[in-house]
Parts: sequence; C-alpha cells; structure tokens
Amino acid sequence: MALIFEELDYQTTALGDISLRRRSEPRLDNQIIYEVKLGEEFLMSSLFVEAEEQLSKLGLAQLKENGHQNELSVVVGGLGLGYTAVTALNDPGVSQLRTIDVMRPVISWHQQGMLPVGDVLASNPRSELIHADFFQVAIDSQAGFLNGSPIHALLLDIDHSPSHWLNEHNHSFYTQASLQATANKIVKHGVFALWSNDWPDHDFVALLDKVFMDTQAHVVRFDNPYSGGESINTVYVSTVR
Repeated sequence: MALIFEELDYQTTALGDISLRRRSEPRLDNQIIYEVKLGEEFLMSSLFVEAEEQLSKLGLAQLKENGHQNELSVVVGGLGLGYTAVTALNDPGVSQLRTIDVMRPVISWHQQGMLPVGDVLASNPRSELIHADFFQVAIDSQAGFLNGSPIHALLLDIDHSPSHWLNEHNHSFYTQASLQATANKIVKHGVFALWSNDWPDHDFVALLDKVFMDTQAHVVRFDNPYSGGESINTVYVSTVR
C-alpha cells in the first residue's frame, strides 16, 4: 500500500495558519490518521481521542447521577475533530447540543464531511455549530449559551490545560470570577467538565471548589503506540451548586 500524505485544507486565521492533514502511519500498518496543526503546533490527532470521548461520558454520567436524565441541553466549547460533541450527541438523553468554535475553517470541515466523524454535527437536527469565541460568550453576563436559558452541561476542550493556553488571551477564563460567570449559566446540579493534557492540577481543583459544589479530577489512560507505553489526560468534572 502506498503511503498517503494529503493537506486537505490550509487557511490563515486571526490565531495563525490552520491546516488539516490526512496521512498513513507506516509504524501502525499504514493506519489513516487525521491531524490538525495551528502554525507549527499539533493541536489534535484522530489517533488519540479516548480522553475527548471521556470528557462527554464522564460529564454526562455525573449529570445523570445528579438527577438530570432527559431533555438535556449541552454545550461543547471547542469543536476540533468532533469526538467530544459526537459522543454527547450519541447519548439519547441529549436533546440539544450546541458546539462553539472560534475557527470558521474547523466548522467548515464538519459541514463538508471532511473528517472521520462525517457531517453528523452539521446535519443532525439536535446539533448546532456556532462560530464564536467561547470565552467571550462564557463570561458575558448578558449572553446565554442557549437562547438565554440555562444549560445542563458544559464540556470544554480548547486549551492544552488550565495553565497552558492555546491563546494568551484565554488565561483570564481560569479565574474565580470567570468560572462563576460560566457556572451561572448552568442549572443547579448541572455539570461543568474540562479536558486537560496534563496530570491533575491541585491548585486548579482548589479554584474549582471555590465555585462549584464538588469537583473530581479523572485521570484517563490510553495506549500510546509511538512510545510503546501509556499516556494520560485529565478530565475535571464539577457540579454546580
């Protein structure tokens, strides 16, 4: 089988040049992998999606444990390859899913069905893709996530971690005031969940505990075929007071 390397899209944005690549990986029997780069930085890969899926599964499991079962409204901050949002959409209890992303090219990839998940997030009537700055919407006291009504769960996957940001301007979100403004848009005993590329940050857990009723830091482990070992991500799950 011939090796594959295709640059499916390349566009200039306010945050830098973003590209979508599709390639075969000879170290993995030529498995096809989709990758997104922002400038020279790799943002995501279809080879590593376990933690993105667990962000939805853990967040929604806590939501249901808290007593919210059906007709759930969910917002996903950060679209990417779509695995967090698709996992949420696959939950029959979710009736409304709104995914917010600041990168218009990323939304376009989903609308055109260019990614492994196809166009499900653009075509499913329960799903809506919104081009906006998630952080601006989150902290704006005059703007709601879903037509002004409180949502049941917020699943956030944008920055690399609470202390390693995709954009320097994002750092102001990780404060008590901004997190409280966000929590105010979620129903009582709803859920705020966040993905991180790093081990649990105890200082961040302490910050979350100032705003939310309860926080759990779940370590998600997955095989890394490049290292031959195991890698980890963290999913923080907090319950709204």
